[in-house]
Amino acid sequence: MIIALVFIVVLFQILTDGTLLKPLNITNLILQNSYILVLAIGMVLVIITGHIDLSVGSIAAFVGAISAILMVNLQMNPFLAVIICLLVGALIGAWQGFWVAYVGIPAFIVTLAGMLLFRGLTLVVLQGQSIAPYPTSFQQISNGFIPNIFGGEGLHVFSIIIGFILSIILIVMEIRTRKNQVKYQFDVLPQGLFVAKLVAIFAVINLFTYVLATYRGIPNILIILFVLIVGYTFVMQKTIIGRHIYAVGGNLKAASLSGVKTKQVTFGVFVNMGVLSALSGLIFAARLNAATPRAGNLFELDAIAAVFIGGASAYGGVGTVIGAIVGGLVMGVMNNGMSILGLGIDWQQAIKGLVLLAAVAFDIINKKKSS
Repeated sequence: MIIALVFIVVLFQILTDGTLLKPLNITNLILQNSYILVLAIGMVLVIITGHIDLSVGSIAAFVGAISAILMVNLQMNPFLAVIICLLVGALIGAWQGFWVAYVGIPAFIVTLAGMLLFRGLTLVVLQGQSIAPYPTSFQQISNGFIPNIFGGEGLHVFSIIIGFILSIILIVMEIRTRKNQVKYQFDVLPQGLFVAKLVAIFAVINLFTYVLATYRGIPNILIILFVLIVGYTFVMQKTIIGRHIYAVGGNLKAASLSGVKTKQVTFGVFVNMGVLSALSGLIFAARLNAATPRAGNLFELDAIAAVFIGGASAYGGVGTVIGAIVGGLVMGVMNNGMSILGLGIDWQQAIKGLVLLAAVAFDIINKKKSS
């Protein structure tokens, strides 16, 4: 899918006469898709366990409404309001996780009910009206940029330095991983391809941060996304809970007989999804600078599509956080590119539907071949 993403970027870069990769448009692309990428990180865990969550868009809208009541109407401190909103998301996730994990109601039914319930509660809380504006400090979550500590106008030097340091860290990690694989006689890339991979990592990261630096630097939301991606990738690849999540989705009965507390794992995954849905709602509200009744509309479909396009299996047990992010970027670049070309929303929806169908069909065909 990374190759597919590169192909799509190059295609739309040509079709839009170079507009796609302009610094301003790249920054907008990050800001416009940040809340979907946050949802995709949580959704991939849900889908790996063999479930699905249709309520994330409604939860995002409901939490956004709660945040507006706290920060705009009650003038609460933004930091405290954000903590309360994330706790509300956790409680909602626990509510849905209880019905799925401990009562045994299919997640499709529980989250479909949640989608209707929290959409209705959003209308009740907002009374059918938008609430705005938010405090400036809260808006910085989605609309702010890291400060240029070196000062000066023009090029954002601090962003370039961050990109350089990050690329060096990733290259060192790749070299250490390869040494460990060779030590235990695992298959590794040939030396030439490995060097080419390191050069590509260095070039892509530094080019990306340079392009951002020519506008306003690295957005705050990109830092949040980076922390989430690194944290969840580590959890899924290096921790016991990550292995248990894969085990539950791969074979529920085998996992249970092996001592995995399957109900607790499922419950925890839905609590996590609730928290990330709340975070997504806060990011969207900060981006829009308002809580609206129609916030979060179709967020769940974009998040689910991102996960499946990113390589997750419809049967559970397969998927990665990085894959979900790549899938989300594929959807985001397609949306952005088609909008620049002037395609109507009708054709955009049709094309996105075909891409999703093709991704899932590809997964099923591969499984049939391997079996």
